[in-house]
Amino acid sequence: MPLHKDDPKSVGGYKLLDRLGAGGMGAVYLGRSRSGREVAVKVVHAQYAEDPVFRTRFRQEIEAVRKVSGAFTAPVVDADPEAARPWMATQYVSGHSLARRIRDHGALRDGELRQLALGLVEALRDIHRAGVVHRDLKPANVLIAEDGPRVIDFGISRAAENHNTLTETGQMIGTPPFMSPEQLTDARTVGPASDVFSLGALLVYAVTARGPFDADSPYLTAYRVVHDAPVLDGLVEPLRGILARCLAKEAADRPELDDLARQFANALPEADTGDFPTVTLRGDSVPASLTRPGTLSDPVPTTRSGRRRRIRPVLAATGTVGALALGLTAYLLIGPGQAESDAGAPPAPAPTSRWAALPEGWKPWRTTMFEPSPLGAEKGLGGSGGALAGKPDCQVHEAAVYCAGDDILPVRLDAQTGETVWRGETVPAGTESGTYSAKLLGVQDGAVILEQSITSESGENDPLYVLGLDAETGEQLWKDRADHANIESALSGGLLMTSSDGLTVSARSPRTGKERWTAKLPSGYYCAFLGSGAGVYSQCTPAGVLTTGGYRLLALDPADGSVRDMKTPDESGILGVLDGRVAMMQMATVDELSAEDVGYERILLADPDTGVLTSVKLAKRYEGYPTLSGGTVWFVSRSGLVTAVSPLTGKQLWQTQTSLEQPGAPTYDTRTRTLYLASISGRVAALDGRGGTSLWETLPRTSVSSSGGLSGPAVLLNEGALVLGAPDGTVFSLDPAHPEDKPVQG
Repeated sequence: MPLHKDDPKSVGGYKLLDRLGAGGMGAVYLGRSRSGREVAVKVVHAQYAEDPVFRTRFRQEIEAVRKVSGAFTAPVVDADPEAARPWMATQYVSGHSLARRIRDHGALRDGELRQLALGLVEALRDIHRAGVVHRDLKPANVLIAEDGPRVIDFGISRAAENHNTLTETGQMIGTPPFMSPEQLTDARTVGPASDVFSLGALLVYAVTARGPFDADSPYLTAYRVVHDAPVLDGLVEPLRGILARCLAKEAADRPELDDLARQFANALPEADTGDFPTVTLRGDSVPASLTRPGTLSDPVPTTRSGRRRRIRPVLAATGTVGALALGLTAYLLIGPGQAESDAGAPPAPAPTSRWAALPEGWKPWRTTMFEPSPLGAEKGLGGSGGALAGKPDCQVHEAAVYCAGDDILPVRLDAQTGETVWRGETVPAGTESGTYSAKLLGVQDGAVILEQSITSESGENDPLYVLGLDAETGEQLWKDRADHANIESALSGGLLMTSSDGLTVSARSPRTGKERWTAKLPSGYYCAFLGSGAGVYSQCTPAGVLTTGGYRLLALDPADGSVRDMKTPDESGILGVLDGRVAMMQMATVDELSAEDVGYERILLADPDTGVLTSVKLAKRYEGYPTLSGGTVWFVSRSGLVTAVSPLTGKQLWQTQTSLEQPGAPTYDTRTRTLYLASISGRVAALDGRGGTSLWETLPRTSVSSSGGLSGPAVLLNEGALVLGAPDGTVFSLDPAHPEDKPVQG
């Protein structure tokens, strides 16, 4: 950025060329020495130069940086802490901050993530060897250079053995999303392990583009840092487990830096791995259908008022929150005390409620699967819609909504406006009649993956196919047969799993359809894969009465398809992955129940590495359809009864009766801690995920009321907005802060 008119022209013999950024404590300039050497010059703001506390902090920063001389820090070149406006010159690092890198280009992957993690471990090792604790490691204080990261801004660091800190006056200095619990509760106990906690929070942000304790305000963020478990959705093992240990509440439970270096070296790939990333970035794992779902004998729904109400969350007035108030006020007023290299970007406004601010230009919209398309097939197969014209199966991916279904050609919609972008021309030439069905398996590596079948008027089935469409244009990339009798196609662990003979499974590249490896599966079994980014898992159940042996859980190595086979209790089905273990729901034994009364009684957790199986008995028998999301199992019955259960203890957390009829699987938003579900008529309900309080319920959006075993759609999340498709082919999006707003036609 160009110099401001009131900026100095030179400092300490260094000519100032440009302004690099500014923070709460000072401004940073690009300077040049008389010999032509470029440096970064940090100058304290004039209004703080006379403040003895700020001058002491700046002197402390100079002393700290001079002690550290590692490859991943920026060393001090020159300084004058006693000048009228104190200044310090450090080596100039060409590169943006990690905060700006993620803001402009999204989360880090593969080799780039490895370089960051190992570089920061080495930087912290050098810092700690010098007897210094950084105490403000965050994305704005990490510069991304061509040869690795650089840690900057030691403005609030101190000697590890010095317990007389500046924070004893009552000011909490730091950045809450990346501070350790001890920084917020007792700054005198802060040691090197505090930087390990900050490193864990920073790497979660680097992988998921969000912090593990994000909240609507710094006060609530600080409370979550001290009291709540970190939100690690989107991380896969083994990285998830490593970062969870870094974020332990007790400093003694966090790993040493030497151990971290070895763990990161083993967990992260050395280079970009093309279209098969070792580190897979996801939201919550998409739960696969249970092998034996039970939804019978639901309780009678309770009559509820149709009035909608909005309830704001209230932060509990605990002693810890009260103790943090003064320090957080100081943080809000004077800033975190750093000079950021990308300070020209305005800070995002804090939301005023639990609901996140929606993207600029978004408006509530409504459309159908049968609107004219500018690309591909102009018209759909189902005409103009109507009752049960076709329930769209939709997914949101990168600001787009992709849908398919029975008599629904694959479609891409603009998630902001609802406008149809393209419609796939996937019906083979010469097919004039019959029933068309397209199952949307997912979107991966820029490809929309479908399973497609056509049944002729005579009832004969054409071969089943899997195919990939370009996500941008809808053009077909590849197509192959998948005539599997006993194996279900799925996207699992970043790979497409298909079978053409029912005996072996092929792992394919989603983008090209190219086969990576094949694996042999148990003969006489039906095998379904877990649609998840957390590994490649399959549960196989006996396909016939002559099959010997019980249920089997398979863990497949995504690199070569080698199989680890574990026998699991019968009458169980995969829910998802929890803390690196495969979670399964076990039905009540047939001996104890009549055929009309089926429920679930246990949660099973299988360690794929050791084969150890842990059984968690539920507090009571639950009915309805279970879903694992956000570390909780949610049971939803066809009558609208919602129950939250801990998968680790089996205890019931809460139970709420909604007025929704035949709701579909629930969706949990980890950012707002809100549970959403929708009915067959397009009614949507929002519940507080922590206590089950009803936040609001909408009116129906379609004329469909009830139809046999049909259930409502899943609610999809799109940058704070909600998206769902109703059974009549309608797709709509709404604002959870104002669910009653009238939509515009897409």
